[in-house]
Amino acid sequence: MNFMTHGETCGGGLPRAGDSKPIEDRSHFLMGRLRLNVDYERPGLQIHAIIQNKAIWGASGNQSLNLYEGWAKVTAKNGLFAQLGRIALSYDDERAIGPNDFSIAAKSHDALRVGYEGYGHKLHAILAYNQTSDQVYSSTYYDGGAQPYKTMQTVWYHYDVPKFPLGASLLFMNMGMQAGINDTKSSEYKNNPPSTVYQQLYGAYINFHPKHLTLEGSYYRQGGKMVFPNKKYMPIKASMASVKATVTPTDKYGFTLGYDYLSGDDYVPVAYGGPLVMVRHDEIGGFMPLYGSRAKFYGIMDYFYESAYTNNFTPGLQNVYLGISGNPTSKLNCSATYHYLAVATELSGLNRTLGHSIEVQASYQFTKDISLTAAYTQMMGTETMDRLKQGEGSKRARWGWFSLVISPSLFTTKW
Repeated sequence: MNFMTHGETCGGGLPRAGDSKPIEDRSHFLMGRLRLNVDYERPGLQIHAIIQNKAIWGASGNQSLNLYEGWAKVTAKNGLFAQLGRIALSYDDERAIGPNDFSIAAKSHDALRVGYEGYGHKLHAILAYNQTSDQVYSSTYYDGGAQPYKTMQTVWYHYDVPKFPLGASLLFMNMGMQAGINDTKSSEYKNNPPSTVYQQLYGAYINFHPKHLTLEGSYYRQGGKMVFPNKKYMPIKASMASVKATVTPTDKYGFTLGYDYLSGDDYVPVAYGGPLVMVRHDEIGGFMPLYGSRAKFYGIMDYFYESAYTNNFTPGLQNVYLGISGNPTSKLNCSATYHYLAVATELSGLNRTLGHSIEVQASYQFTKDISLTAAYTQMMGTETMDRLKQGEGSKRARWGWFSLVISPSLFTTKW
């Protein structure tokens, strides 16, 4: 069982409503999440299921009750395996594919995963096909489902060098997105009929981890076509790169230095307040971290990708960060991180600097199954941040949160 109580308080950074100001530029809420885990395992077979419920304190009715994970996995002695069901996928540092567990509900995929693991090699192939209902005589139009993609094919290969602290991965994803209008009575149907368009993500990750030092790097590209909320699509050509170094002189403290670059669109309108200027784009240049654990990389506040820009285009992101972490006691972990944030493309009449943020976080392990984490983030934005986010409080946004997690094992048995 996993029980979590999560609370948040924030101020500033809320978007404008036209030319009007928010009545109260702050927010506070509490949320509960309960997961019931069931596992069965014997040689060659593993079955795993998690039922999940989440709800805001004080909200009426049940907000979310679902099967978060539910799969069966068959493994052969030679390293081959097949896994089928709803799976929380996680690869490498979770920049491209991860459960994004900080979002409370987290992310899982209905898929078939087959592969091989042995002798330092890991090769996985993932296949998925999604539909909103068991349509027999209707169309295969996919809209409003649990996943943003209609079909997905992924291949991941990882190799750990024997007797040397180096690992490397290659990843290729092909995602079929539903485009077009399904309503034959709509005036847009003729010019935008139903179709499936495909988007690709491919790249590599490397991890070098000798004693007291870890060096990580990744590079990904996006191609194909991106679908917009109006079900129209445009070609995409985007990329991202990252480097990160972590030094741990002792078990008591460590330092982290890193840089992320996510490409952006060549021109993004930055009119302040009211309707934005209409700009014609022939190609999407903004990289979108589709299924990664976003809060791990661009600041826990995730100010730029969880909360989208107001015009569906992005100027990209540059993130330079420096962090320090420590363990004052065996049960207490503390960290502080500074982020310098800037756009990746030039903006007309504006500086590239978005601002600076400081994050502090502490976790305390009361017992092996009870822990408490609390954190605070202060965002100090510039005029560029204010224009792009269309929020009066962007320059001084603040966010605090805590999570109390209780995860006991109710019972186990063997036979």
